[in-house]
Amino acid sequence: MTYELGRGTGPLRGVKVVEIAGIGPGPHACMILADLGADVVRIDRPGGGTFAAGRADLLNRGRPSVALDLKRPEAVATVLDLVAEADVLVEGMRPGAIERLGLGPDECLARNPRLVFARMTGWGQAGAWSQVAGHDMNYVAVTGALHGLGQDPARPHFPGNLLGDFGGGSTYLVIGVLAALLEARVSGQGQVVDAAIVDGTAHLNTIASSFAAMGLDTGRRAEGMLDGGVPWYDLYETADGRHVTVGALEPQFWAVLVDRIGVDLPDRDDPANRAAIRDALTARFKERTQAEWAEVFDGTDACVAPVVPLAEAPTHPHLASRGTFVAVEGVTQPAPAPRFSRTPPSIGRAPALPGEHTREALQAWGIDGVDALVASGAAVQAGGDRPEV
Repeated sequence: MTYELGRGTGPLRGVKVVEIAGIGPGPHACMILADLGADVVRIDRPGGGTFAAGRADLLNRGRPSVALDLKRPEAVATVLDLVAEADVLVEGMRPGAIERLGLGPDECLARNPRLVFARMTGWGQAGAWSQVAGHDMNYVAVTGALHGLGQDPARPHFPGNLLGDFGGGSTYLVIGVLAALLEARVSGQGQVVDAAIVDGTAHLNTIASSFAAMGLDTGRRAEGMLDGGVPWYDLYETADGRHVTVGALEPQFWAVLVDRIGVDLPDRDDPANRAAIRDALTARFKERTQAEWAEVFDGTDACVAPVVPLAEAPTHPHLASRGTFVAVEGVTQPAPAPRFSRTPPSIGRAPALPGEHTREALQAWGIDGVDALVASGAAVQAGGDRPEV
């Protein structure tokens, strides 16, 4: 597929983004921007990074890859030329690293005063631990979010790297980019967006602070309304070893569950009945398979849904009817989200190999002397293409 600007179909069509390749939340944020129609060019190191996964790295979908050796001054100059034409730059290096390359906010905003310079880190650009290494569970741990996760009183359980990297990380980076873009169109001035996973995760967890302010936080797991402390908001095993979720918090939804479950349950308004209700639900759900229970509750307001493995999620009747998952070049993956009535987003291309589009992407962005860059080794076309000039 030949790379051309302006092919996006989403509401960000026409927005131009330079992405300095990283891992985790930075690529996910740029995937979102590309899904929503932005022209994103990904700057990879020659050969890719330590965690490069090639075609399987779905976080890299929707945008071309240019391989530049940023230790070379002519490669740095090329990035600044891209920045001059861009609306946004996204980077996820440790604080100070991109400045040492000569691509910090001062240099980039000098070339393009309207630029949104978006920075993704775990600890943030400032703070006692800003220079310390870390990963998702570390960031989530110190915000108070990890302590309350799970229904095991003995220890918390972390949800992979979903909550920190992508909930508190890339999601808030995209929010920051979009807000700064809107402001720049009014003021004519760019700015730096400091998106830290610790900040975003703490903000994402505001409801927990609300519960604490209301005196509902005991500091112990499986004792609250939303962590398995009540039997009408919990998981139950089925006859085939699978599970269903029960989220019948409101009385009207609980009434539907009681009607459909087929067993007498005590009055839930009496706290003394909670253990008996849990025991009754536990025993009852084990009498049928997950599929059988899914049929019983299908289309009802009982707030009961099966726990579906990822491999089966694309075929769940509701998700299939919405097209929540799509296949691109034979790979099933989440469709772009959210949806728009007039400017629907789309997946522009499959994940690129590092440097696969060096020539065509740089040329499409109006960079001069691309052949000379490749010949010098400052830019690398995938496959080792280094023609004479």
